[in-house]
Amino acid sequence: MSNKTAVVVGGGIAGLASAALLAKAGMKVQLFEANATLGGRADVWEKDGFRFDMGPSWYLMPDAFEQFFKLMGTSAKEQLDLVRLNPAYQTRNEGLGDALSMPDNVEGIKELFESIEAGAGEGLQRYLDSAEDAYDLSIKHFLYTNFQDARSFVQPEVIAKLGRFMKLLLKPLYSFSGEYVKDDRLKKMLNFPAVFLGASPYDTPSMYHLMTHVDMNQGVFYPQGGLHSVIEAIARLARQYGVEIHTSSPVTKILTDGSKAVGLQVGSSEYLADVVVASADLHHVETKLLEKKHQTYPQKFWDKKTPGPSAMLIYLGVKGKIDQLDHHTLLYTKDWSTNFSEVFRKADGKSHVPSPASLYICNPSKSDASVAPDGHENLFVLVPIAPDPVIGRGGIERSGDEDFEAAADKIIDQIAEWCDIPDLQERIVVRRTMGPGNFESELNAWSGTALGMAHTLTQSAFFRPKNYSKKLKNLFYTGHNTIPGIGLPMCLIGAELVYKHLTNDRSSGPIQKELTEVQRWKGIS
Repeated sequence: MSNKTAVVVGGGIAGLASAALLAKAGMKVQLFEANATLGGRADVWEKDGFRFDMGPSWYLMPDAFEQFFKLMGTSAKEQLDLVRLNPAYQTRNEGLGDALSMPDNVEGIKELFESIEAGAGEGLQRYLDSAEDAYDLSIKHFLYTNFQDARSFVQPEVIAKLGRFMKLLLKPLYSFSGEYVKDDRLKKMLNFPAVFLGASPYDTPSMYHLMTHVDMNQGVFYPQGGLHSVIEAIARLARQYGVEIHTSSPVTKILTDGSKAVGLQVGSSEYLADVVVASADLHHVETKLLEKKHQTYPQKFWDKKTPGPSAMLIYLGVKGKIDQLDHHTLLYTKDWSTNFSEVFRKADGKSHVPSPASLYICNPSKSDASVAPDGHENLFVLVPIAPDPVIGRGGIERSGDEDFEAAADKIIDQIAEWCDIPDLQERIVVRRTMGPGNFESELNAWSGTALGMAHTLTQSAFFRPKNYSKKLKNLFYTGHNTIPGIGLPMCLIGAELVYKHLTNDRSSGPIQKELTEVQRWKGIS
């Protein structure tokens, strides 16, 4: 066992994974979470027999989860009860009355595309080939690197594909997808994963078409018990390796000694350590927990950046079954461009919830009897909206802001109309809402964003905030605002990147060997 110590700020997936990896590598680790429960955005809420995932509900990039569990000496199969969804998801388009169910295999998806547009099946195959190639290249050279070693980018494979790579960086995703299919419904199917990255398909680089490889080639899975079961598994492993987890313990200050971070202030207590890992919202960490002289990313930095969207979240316990919805259902407005322009705008005090809105519905009770009482459905609704806290706060059983709750009623009515569930409102027995005001006050989220910094060209890869402080030795960052980016898989990768820093591992791909003890790193005397 190493005599090195670490303290971690934040008990979301990034903080828990970082704590678990460092403990597995022999460090003595303590983690501090401000809220009473773990998970951050991936928290869970239970009421009257319903179990709602509060945030993430789509199990993306299964290989990233597998990589983390492998480093912890186990596997996703051992820790989770995963089922493959069939159909993978359903889409509905405004004014068309359609319900397009996505098969769980590529050949079935190609047949669906071909039935809508002649030649689209072959176009989809070419698109998927390109997406898989981009995904493999990113995994090998860009996602699992701290961008400390230029040799990662001058590999023959990267150089050979440099021209195509530059095209993928410079061409917007929506335009790129139009080279393969023409039908608007199909383009939307190829573009919606951009929203998971906090990006508009009209602005995000087409490099991110790699996400289509994730959902179409790799398949869509669901862990029984919901996505919070992943949080529970990681917390369980962290404790197994000795991590001390403190909930209801908000950190008020990162302690320093000269040019070093040396611990945390929690209430009236100080916790000293060799390493500080901050996984809470980076804007909050930098502007609230550090003195100005120690800020790598001060307020003026954030003033120039683009936040990803916030969200109206609606949690509904519904009496009776809802056959009209699949486990995942996506509703697309006709005028996508206008919808996205409403979502991707800076806070100006004039933002609102679009109506109608493109939105996402998760019905996990379709696949998991444990998340709702018998004869009921569990619905999670996510409406992307502008990252502007002025839009309002939600609450339990209509206790949120009046205008916000009224906007939620419109969204529920839209779902009822588009999905042919005319009595949806009357069947609701449990209701909760959440909005930008909640993200700002309860999760310290910059600009009330639900996701973090958007994945625009100048906010992706090596342009994204680094995983370490430039002002303080021994202070490391991880989470949605840092390299590599937004989402549960990216946060798991970010935890691995912190470990790489501490072991001076400058490789560009996932760690293949067992974790070694953290004994010494640059900055430690």
